[in-house]
Amino acid sequence: MYHYQLQNRNGGHQKGHLIKVTGEGEIAVQPDLASVNLGIITEGKELIPAQQQNAIQNTKVIQSLVELGIPQSHIQTFDYRIESDYDYEQGKQIFKGYKVTHILQVKIEDLTMIGKVVDNAVQNGVNYVSNIQFTLNNKEPYYQRALVMAVNNAIGKAKTIADSINVTLIPTPSLIVEGSIPIQPYSYQPETMVKAMSTTPLEPGQLKIKANISAEFHYRLI
Repeated sequence: MYHYQLQNRNGGHQKGHLIKVTGEGEIAVQPDLASVNLGIITEGKELIPAQQQNAIQNTKVIQSLVELGIPQSHIQTFDYRIESDYDYEQGKQIFKGYKVTHILQVKIEDLTMIGKVVDNAVQNGVNYVSNIQFTLNNKEPYYQRALVMAVNNAIGKAKTIADSINVTLIPTPSLIVEGSIPIQPYSYQPETMVKAMSTTPLEPGQLKIKANISAEFHYRLI
C-alpha cells in the first residue's frame, strides 16, 4: 500500500510521499542434523523390578548407539516417568501394576544412519519411537540469504507500485523492519509403539528457510 502523508518520528507530520511494502524470501535447504526420541517402556506388578528392567534395557540401548558411532553427548534423557496402570471392570478401578517410561533423545549428524539407528535401537529393547525431526547445525547463513531475497522482493514491489502511479521511486528504503519467522524443523511425525522393524526408510526431505521484512520508500512526483 502507499501513503501521501508521512508521520515523522517526533509525532508531527511533514509533507512527503511514501510507499509501504512487505518483502518475503524463501529458500529450500537439505538438512544436516536429525533427532529422534527412542523410548523403553516396561511394565510390572512391582515397581522396583520394573525400574531395574528398564534401567538394564536403557543401558543396553545406549551402549548399542555408542557402538554405532553416536557420541555420548548426543544421547540425553528426554523424559522419565512412572505411572500406575489400572484396569476397569464393571465400573471399578483395579490396580494392574506400574509402567516405567524412559525416553532418550538422540541427535544424528550422519543422516544416512537414521534408519540404522532406529532399527538397532529396536533390536536392543526400544519399543517406542517418536518425534523424528530434521534441521540444520547452522541456520544463519541460509537465513541471511533469504533475508536478501526479502529485501529485493520489497524493492521490486515498491518499483511496481511507483511505475503504476507514474511517480519516481527513491530506490533506497528509508526504513526496513525485519519480521520474525521461526525456522521450523521438518518433522517425521508418526508416534509409534514398535515391536519389530527392519531397514526403516526415513527420508530427510528439505527445510524451508523464510524471511520477511516491511519497508518504506519515498518517491517524487514526476
